[in-house]
Order: sequence, then C-alpha cells, then structure tokens
Amino acid sequence: MLNVDTSINQRSFTKPTWFSIALRYRGSVIPEILPRVLLCGGFGLFIYCLHYLKFRVSYPGLAVLIPSLVLGLLLVFRTNTAYERFWEGRKAWGIIVNNIRNLGRQILVTIQDNPTESAKIGALNLLGAFAIACKLHLRHEPINSELEPLLSNYQYQKLQALNHPPLEIMFWLSEYLQSAYKQGYLQIYQLNSLNILVNNLVDAIGVCERIQNTPIPLAYAIHLKQLLLIYCLSLPFQIVEQVEWLTPIIVSLISFTLLGIEEIGIQIEDPFGRDANDLPLDLICKNILRNLNDLINVNTIL
Repeated sequence: MLNVDTSINQRSFTKPTWFSIALRYRGSVIPEILPRVLLCGGFGLFIYCLHYLKFRVSYPGLAVLIPSLVLGLLLVFRTNTAYERFWEGRKAWGIIVNNIRNLGRQILVTIQDNPTESAKIGALNLLGAFAIACKLHLRHEPINSELEPLLSNYQYQKLQALNHPPLEIMFWLSEYLQSAYKQGYLQIYQLNSLNILVNNLVDAIGVCERIQNTPIPLAYAIHLKQLLLIYCLSLPFQIVEQVEWLTPIIVSLISFTLLGIEEIGIQIEDPFGRDANDLPLDLICKNILRNLNDLINVNTIL
C-alpha cells in the first residue's frame, strides 16, 4: 500500500444559500480592493466638501472622457481571458488525474508476471509522487516531506537537486516500463500504450507551465489600470452636482464594482497557487493518492 496518509476531508454537499454566498468575505476580492475603494471614496468626499464650500468642481462633461462601454468591454475581455487560463489549467489537471488512474490500473493488470510485486507498488508510488511534484513545481516550492514516503531515499535526495522534478519522475517510470518489457513482462503494444499515457502526463504539465509562463501582456495590464484610475477619480466631478452628499458613497460602490472585476481577473489568471480562488491542487493530489491506494487494495484482494 502507499505509505501515505490518504485521508481526505470531504467537502460538504449542502448547497449554500444565495445570501451566504453574497455575504461571504473569505474568498472574495474585498481584502485586495478595499484600500483602493476607500481611496476613491475619500477622494469623492473631498470633492463634495469643495462643492459644499462653493468651489466650482462640477464638470459633467468629463463623462465623455472614458466611455463606460469601452471600459466595460476592456474589463470583460480581461476577465474572459483570465477565466480561459483558469479553465485550461483545470483541464490540464483533469488530464493528469485521468492518465494517472489509467496508468496505475494498467500497470497492476498488464504486468502480471512480474515476480517482484513491490516493483509495481513502487511504480504507483511514482505516479502519486508525480502529481505532488507537479503541484510543488507550479507553486515554485522546493521538494518537501510530502514526497518522502513515496520515493526511495536516493530518489528523494536526487529530486532536491533538480530543476524539474516531475520530468525526472516520469523518466524513472519510463525506465521501469522499459525494464519490464526487456524482461518479457510486457508486450511491445502494451509498452506503447503505457508510454502514450506517460507522454500525456508530460504534455499536461507542459500546458500548465505555458499558462504560468505566459502572463497577460504588461502594456494591456498597465493601460487598463490607468483607465480605471482615471475613470474612478473623474467620477466625483461628473456626479457631485446631482447627488451631492451621496458622492463618496456612489463613487465607492462604482469603484468596488470595477476594481473587483479587474481583481478577479488578476487572481485567476495563474490558478496554481494557494489563494482561495486558485485550483484546489492539494485536494486533487489527495484524491489521486486515495485512488491509487484503492487500486492497490483491490489488486491485493484479487
């Protein structure tokens, strides 16, 4: 059996109410955008104070400075682009999960005549180690104790000195499959089928790296932030004469809406971290280990 803790906290299947989601603070973008919203609201309050003191600060014509439609389209494009990256990352991890399951199943069933059952268990350990190594690699974290129960001492020490641990783990797995073929425990067509699954795993981590290493163009990000800043700070001049003391409140609400949409795009464009809105990679890896452990248990019973 895999020498790891495969216990997992099951998420509640109770559907949250509409208000429980709407009033939720953790996982929202409020902590990130609150300072900017307060800044815009404070500036709106300052403009209202000047208006109250009879200074001429009302300029409704500033509404044509940045058309709302243009700003809205830019924000929609920004959010859609970020979500596309998030969803592509989730599909890549779906490929990792499915191919690990298929590899584990085929290794246990196909390599039937291998006299050393521990070698097959070691191969399945490598599959679990691959998922964890991918998670750490994408988070730019060093090899840690999560991998130690799944690897030999030599393998664990070697991974700590490598720049791309997931690739090395797949190399070890390919070596095992090639050795099984040379010893006559695999037919050539079976080896080819297993190698296709190994290649799919390598391709999936490549997709994740492409997402992570291709950020939104800097010029686009800068320009959008500049437009948002200009729009939010020009808003008090446009509405102060009509709404007067409500100016800071309305400016804060509009700033909250626009800055929140932009922040959502920022948070989900790289979905492999530890933020509340990133992919639950820890949970996915625990599920993979549990699936592998179930396969081993079934094989032992049979």
